[in-house]
Amino acid sequence: MLLDTISILNYRSVSSAELALSPKINCFIGCNGVGKTNLLDAIYYLSFCKSAIASSDSQHIKHGEPFFMIQGAYVTDKGLNEEFSCGLKRGEKKQFKRNKKSYDKLSDHIGLVPLVMISPADYNLISGGSEERRRFMDVVISQYDKEYMLSLMRYNRALLQRNVMLRSDRELDPEMMELVEMVMAEEAVKVYEGRLRFVERLIPIFQFFYKEIAGVDEVVTLSYRSGLADGDYARQLVASRYDDRRMGYTTIGVHKDDLTMQLNGYPIKKEGSQGQNKSYLVALKLAQFDFLHSCSGETPILLLDDIFDKLDSRRVEQIVRLVSGERFGQIFITDVNRDHIDSILECTDGGYSLFEVSSDGVQMLKGK
Repeated sequence: MLLDTISILNYRSVSSAELALSPKINCFIGCNGVGKTNLLDAIYYLSFCKSAIASSDSQHIKHGEPFFMIQGAYVTDKGLNEEFSCGLKRGEKKQFKRNKKSYDKLSDHIGLVPLVMISPADYNLISGGSEERRRFMDVVISQYDKEYMLSLMRYNRALLQRNVMLRSDRELDPEMMELVEMVMAEEAVKVYEGRLRFVERLIPIFQFFYKEIAGVDEVVTLSYRSGLADGDYARQLVASRYDDRRMGYTTIGVHKDDLTMQLNGYPIKKEGSQGQNKSYLVALKLAQFDFLHSCSGETPILLLDDIFDKLDSRRVEQIVRLVSGERFGQIFITDVNRDHIDSILECTDGGYSLFEVSSDGVQMLKGK
């Protein structure tokens, strides 16, 4: 999948931008705070119907403006032209269109434009709570498995219902609780099995990329932990009702799953250096790219937002060598350092476009 052109109006700090893009490498340079990340986030929004930066859609409308609009012209791996657009007016619901036709459900769009983003925020995968790591799994799997996404949505709705019942001052209705738990148990198994298959397939790809990036004899592992591995979830729910009622929420289930991330047998959160952590995360995201490519049949778009900070020159060179090869497709890179970007472009034989981002807008500097 290639993004051929993009038009952005009033999206966060971007007043207006119309860009013709390279099918291979697109670099955005500029000082901090001028909107480089917002340009990548607009591309992300067109893939996921939401931002990678903030949860509230209204926050993406530029201050003082009544709406934002993003429109992208894509070319699939099979050579088909697709146009996707989205817009939001203050106080109204966002609109998403494919080839000028609105979706019945936004979930119908997920997976049509496969995309992987690597950014400084990814450090939360290591340092943050388990919800960050569950979100990582869910975002990847939902891009290629619609049934998984629907099961996750149904599970979360039933979980919300159960929690409301647990917090109610009224006595629990056993029949209603049983119905809700039946839905949770059925959908939880599908979510658990989907995550388990994903992690098992991801691990060898992830370990390959880490070795390529780090170039040292370090052992990295990734393992999936879930309470559903302990047996019948429906029985677990029944057995936990008393404690859950006392706590006011559901204490067991796939909404508590986690990924264990280790380096040389120890939690990377405690043992990893900044360079090791960054290499671990980049390898994980590149494995995500490779996995999506094989599952979707489309080459994902790769966004690299300020990822070379805290990496030594050898690791940077290895990452550039990897992503500029035939295995990867269209790439978007942001950096504050022009010399840094120029050295990256010198390492590639493919085409590129270099843009400068400033408070005045986006200007193309050179291309090949």
